[in-house]
Formats: sequence, structure tokens, C-alpha cells
Amino acid sequence: MYPPRSQKHQTGKKARRKRQGRTWGYVNLGLLAVIVLLIGYYLLTQKAHTGGSAQESRNPEHQTAGQTAEQQTDERQGAVPGSGEEAGNSGPETSSEQPAEEAADPPPPDQTGTPPDQETVGAQQDQPAGNGSKQAEQEGKQETGKNSDSGKAKPQQDQIPEKAASGGTSDAPSGQTIRIHFVGDMIFSGKVETLLESKGYSYPFTYLGDLFKKDDLTLGNLETPVTTRGVGAKNKTYVFKSSPKALDALRAAGMDAVTLANNHILDQGEEGLLDTVTHLGASGIKYVGAGKNAARAYAPEYFSIKGMKVALVGASRVYPESSWAAGTSKPGVASAYGQAPEVLKSIAEARKNADLVIVMAHWGIERQSTPDANQKALAHAFVDAGADLIIGAHPHVLQGLEQYKGKWIAYSTGNFIFTKSTVPATWKTAVFEASCRPEGGCGMKLIPYKTELGQPVPMTPDEGKKLMQEMQQLSIGGVRVSGDGTVTTGSAR
Repeated sequence: MYPPRSQKHQTGKKARRKRQGRTWGYVNLGLLAVIVLLIGYYLLTQKAHTGGSAQESRNPEHQTAGQTAEQQTDERQGAVPGSGEEAGNSGPETSSEQPAEEAADPPPPDQTGTPPDQETVGAQQDQPAGNGSKQAEQEGKQETGKNSDSGKAKPQQDQIPEKAASGGTSDAPSGQTIRIHFVGDMIFSGKVETLLESKGYSYPFTYLGDLFKKDDLTLGNLETPVTTRGVGAKNKTYVFKSSPKALDALRAAGMDAVTLANNHILDQGEEGLLDTVTHLGASGIKYVGAGKNAARAYAPEYFSIKGMKVALVGASRVYPESSWAAGTSKPGVASAYGQAPEVLKSIAEARKNADLVIVMAHWGIERQSTPDANQKALAHAFVDAGADLIIGAHPHVLQGLEQYKGKWIAYSTGNFIFTKSTVPATWKTAVFEASCRPEGGCGMKLIPYKTELGQPVPMTPDEGKKLMQEMQQLSIGGVRVSGDGTVTTGSAR
């Protein structure tokens, strides 16, 4: 006898529900497995970043997704990928292959795995930090001045006295003005080294004459380790290595101090950085922005010139990975990522001890002629902390000037002693001249040059006027640049 139709219907319905329940159970198990796999992948990725990833995310020195081999040819030809050796011959460098421009400065992961690029000025800084104000060592901290006849450092003078937070008073004679020259990126590696070995290490300074010998202070960006040892960085596409012979010629030309805060100073590892410091000491050139530990890297360097106290601070917001930042007992660079608390602390310390505070910053995007948001925010924060004059580097092209609260900011000085690419913007540079008075305030002037292979060459008058017009167009906030290079502004803010 067949069951009633209603009973048969109920039995079929229950069977269908069981089948549907089993089906949904399988689906849920599958989804759960996918979630577990995604979480595991995320944790493994974060662990790899926290340990110091070997990749250089969006680093202008490295290939990015979608770039071709032709686009990766280095602007600074002569640097072989993964080595400090030069490529090709020592003739003029006119390759048509160029690397693609980057959209942002390199964001190395910080110690928690968070790219500092995602932070804003004022956010928590996670880079290794030292105590730049209390642990600063005395090595290399003596005050020096330049003998206008020889360009050599003067004998050590008395220690700079402590001053009020506002900057204190100066014992410089009223109306006394000091003249300071700033130049951009300098290397003595690859094809530049080949050229200098042939023509002599004084070759880069042929057209400079005694410009740097007769001023009061000359400062530049040394974008290379100076060493005969070291192991080339394996996680970088281009690494530099320069001979100690270059420093003697650089000092003889009148260079007084350099910043080491950049994305190449550790190209030959910590050994290369420490050798650089040793060779700089032997040549008599002072340095800031890197050192054997954080205390030394962040510490200001002081000079006494015509009774005026000058402080110099260096910091970088561009380097390939967080391990390059100086630590409490670890060699490295002074980091300007995130809030840059140690840099601000160094500037505040310098403000107490000096009449004039200069900050040399490594930042921005390669081959971009306008400063990015990070450059502007950091520059303003540096001025708010006590800086009087800010000089930038890294883009390899000139960027404009800005006056903020009466203080000058030169966002990029371009190349100075470098190789030569086929990108015309990288051929243009200038010597930035600041005339500063002890009661405050600096005047600015630009002296136009062309960057030939390993040598800056003066521009013709017409070329110089054209460059000054370009600099005025690139500058911010009503800054004017006259044909002779004098920089003024109609409205100091």
C-alpha cells in the first residue's frame, strides 16, 4: 500500500533538505579553507617585511612592474647592476636608454612592516632612532672656518656656548655677512672614475677656479661610499664605490663638509660607510647625516665663522630598506621618514647652540622638477623646528625655491659631479650661494652650470638667463629669480 501523497511529499522534502545541508556544509568548509590560506599568506608576507625585505619598493634605483629592460638603463651610466664597476668605455655617455620615472619616493618598510610613505608628518615614527641630543659624540664636532686664501680648516677653537632656545645672541660684528656655497650630487664612480684616473682627480674643478676657496663654507651631497673594501649591496640595481683619492682633490678645491644622508652611502655595506667616515677625517672634510651609530648620524656639525656660529644637520627620506637607518649601536643614515623625530630634535638642539641652522635633506622623486607633498611638509616642519636654510637633493634635476616664514628652501640642487644621461633636465645645475647675517636672514643667488661627464661647466650668459627663467617658473609663492641669479620674494610668509 502506497503512503498518502502528503506523507510522500514530506519524505521527499526532508531528503532535499539533507542534500542542501550537505551542499552548504561543503561550501562553508571551502570558504573557511580559503580564508585560512589568505590569513596565512598575509602573516608570512608581514613577517618577511618586518625582517627587512630585500626588495626596494618603487625605488628609483630599481625596476618596477611593467618596465622594460631598456627603461631600466641607469641615468648614471657606468654603474653596472649589482656592482660598483663601470659599463662600457670612458667616452661621452649618450645612451638613448633611460629608466622610467617613478611616481613616488621609495617607501622602505619600517620596523613594524608599515611603509613610512603611508605616514604623514606628525605620525608615529617607527624607524630605529638614537638620542641625537644627549649621546652626540665629540668626534668631528670642533668648529672650523675657512681660510679665504688657502681653503683649509682653521685650528680648533673653543667649544660653542649653550644658548637660549630662541637662538641666543651672536658675538659677530654687526653687519658681518658670511658666504656659503651649496652643490648637488657628487660621485666618483664608474665612468667618472675612469675619466678621473686618466685626467686627474682635480679635473671636476677645472672651471670652478677659487670659488669654493674664497667663500666661508662649501657644502655638498656625497652620494657614494668612499672605500677600497666593502661588498656591493645585493638588493640594489645600481651601487657606487669611489676612490679615496677623490676626497683629497675635493678638499683642495675648497669643500668643507658633506652630507652622507642618501640612498647610496651604504652601497658597500656598513664597512663602506665606516671607511668613508675614516677617509673624510683624513682629508679634513666634515660630515653629517650618517655615522657609526644614531647619535653620530643625527648629531649637528658646528662651525665658527667670523664670530658667527653655524650648525649643519643632514637627513634622508630616501633609502632602499629600513635596515639602512642608524640605530643605537648600528651604523647607518639619519632617517627623515614619518615624523622624523630625531631630525627635529637635532634641529632644535642646533637652534639653541647656533646663529644659523642649515639642514641638508635627501628626498623627493627622481627627475621630477616639482617637490612632492612629503618634501613640502618636511621642509616646513624643519623650519618650524628652528632651521634657517634648507637645501635638498636626490631628484637629479633642479627644483624651485620657496620662502617659508622668511626662511629659504631650495628643494633640489640637481647633479654636480656625476655621469651624464640623455635626459636634458639632468644636465642643468647651479651653485647655490647664500649670504647670511648673524642677526638673521639669508640672501640667495644661483650660479648656472652644466653637468658634463664628471665636470660642471659654466653656462653661457644666454643659457644662464634661460635657466633662471625656468627656476622662477618652478619656484613657489611669488619667488622671483633675476637674470643674474638673484633670488627674491615679494611676500615672505
